Amino acid sequence: MAPLTQNQSVLSWIDEKAELVKPDQIVWIDGSEKQIEALRKEACSTGELIKLNDELLPDCYYHRTAVNDVARVEDRTLICSRKEEDAGPTNHWMDPEKAYKMLYDIARDSYKGRTMYVIPYSMGPVGSPLAKIGIELTDSIYVVLNMCIMTRVGKKVLDVLGDSNDWVRGLHCKCDIDAEKRWICQFPEDNTIISVNSGYGGNVLLGKKCFALRIASYQGKNEGWQAEHMLILGIENPQGEVKYICAAFPSACGKTNLAMLIPPEGYRKKGYKVWCVGDDISWIRKGEDGRLYAINPENGFFGVAPGTNEHSNPNALASTKKGTIFTNVARNLDNNTVWWEGLDKNPPVNAEEWTGKKVNGPEWKAEGKNLAHPNSRFTAPAVNCPCISPEFENPKGVPISAFVFGGRRAKLAPLVYQSRDWNHGVFVGSIMASETTAAAAGAVGVVRRDPMAMLPFCGYNMGDYWQHWIDIGKTLDPDKAPKIFNVNWFRKDDEGNFLWPGFGDNLRVLEWILKRCDGEVDAKETAIGYVPYAKDINIEGLEGEVSLESLESILDVDKSLWETEADGIAEFYGKFGDKLPKELTEELETLKANLK
Repeated sequence: MAPLTQNQSVLSWIDEKAELVKPDQIVWIDGSEKQIEALRKEACSTGELIKLNDELLPDCYYHRTAVNDVARVEDRTLICSRKEEDAGPTNHWMDPEKAYKMLYDIARDSYKGRTMYVIPYSMGPVGSPLAKIGIELTDSIYVVLNMCIMTRVGKKVLDVLGDSNDWVRGLHCKCDIDAEKRWICQFPEDNTIISVNSGYGGNVLLGKKCFALRIASYQGKNEGWQAEHMLILGIENPQGEVKYICAAFPSACGKTNLAMLIPPEGYRKKGYKVWCVGDDISWIRKGEDGRLYAINPENGFFGVAPGTNEHSNPNALASTKKGTIFTNVARNLDNNTVWWEGLDKNPPVNAEEWTGKKVNGPEWKAEGKNLAHPNSRFTAPAVNCPCISPEFENPKGVPISAFVFGGRRAKLAPLVYQSRDWNHGVFVGSIMASETTAAAAGAVGVVRRDPMAMLPFCGYNMGDYWQHWIDIGKTLDPDKAPKIFNVNWFRKDDEGNFLWPGFGDNLRVLEWILKRCDGEVDAKETAIGYVPYAKDINIEGLEGEVSLESLESILDVDKSLWETEADGIAEFYGKFGDKLPKELTEELETLKANLK
């Protein structure tokens, strides 16, 4: 098949990699429906995919990965910068020369008897000044079909690239799916990603975390923009004005639910709407008017299936109803559809659990076993989402009014508070943490720090990353800079009950945040920042769930708990040595002084 470009940097790189892995043939992915349909048919003929019920789930397919290959593997995900200190204390590092040799030895001849697929893809709307281009080589049709959902793929991408050398190189080799030889390596200085011995999405859809966060965060540092692990949502008021928020949450904190939030009934009746621009990643750059603008570099959702249902996230569920690939969920053999824990209360009797074993669903559940893998996934086109933003394809992105950081803290953080200024906001993001739940491995209630929710995804030293945030702040007019907030939907009373209803009612807090951005409400200054007056958060319609008194208690700042927290922050900061920005040291000292 003839190449789709004359770009010499692309062609010579592909020649070099083909010489290494020795494919039987090379197929360029042009993005046409005809080609994609042919690949689906081929994958179904080999059993790589199973076509699902076309009446109930049109154009949907089922895939299962190897049992040893079901999630991202952080200990085998490496940042291969020339200097170890540039990877920093929170990343796993390997010397690039050593890494290339190791990876090439594993990949050599691994495409024999296989096809090399060349996937040209754009992160962000094709041709957007905020977008970037990548090329992924893979021997997996599953990867091709997922990338066609998650990114913009095809010849149009190469046309925009022209003869430029500004593109990210990605090589994926399934090899033998050997867990002992599985590596996901990022080479930030070389714009290169190499993934071997995995077939699981998070490790092999190289546009996702590998490019969109690890490589892009490094590019952003050098080019003066930001790649962040943040959702983007628009809130439209009854007057038709839309304001946008970027928000970062560690896993298990309801990020996707917030991105696709459905307003409470009282708000809907008044005419409020919430628009999803992105559920996972934001690329942020200063616009001509001096404000920060964000795009979602992705084109689909790679969502966790378990727990997604009509109540928790109807918009996410609706997104999966057509053109979706389901991975490692259970299959209902009676009607050839899918099922997972938390979808409903009726596990299929005639079921295939996620490894392919035929079981009686209710009996299997009674034995305490899962039908779907806890990290099973759906890859769904963003355009399917009922609340996808009309600005989703806007090449300029959307203007950001606020940054929101969040975590899961039973007693510490109030429902919401605002930073005093930009640098204090960077501090607030840098101290983000969650207490482990039963779902996470290990003990419950242990504090896990995850600054800006970027700990596993920052492509360079996190101390330098915080400095980059501070440097961005210096370029912004304070009147145009987004205000920075922290939220905590997970405060509990002494009996362990949640004090805030969460889900759609989180809009009540976002409404206060936007009022603060517009200077419409006052707040009280506390040791940690500005906290709302309870009367300024709308609790109409929450009678019986939240009272003014209980709201006061969720907004309370307990100084003794914060003193313990300050010690934990100091210990965490100690990891970064002289890379810790002095501004953050000063913010920590201010916190300690305020608590006295």
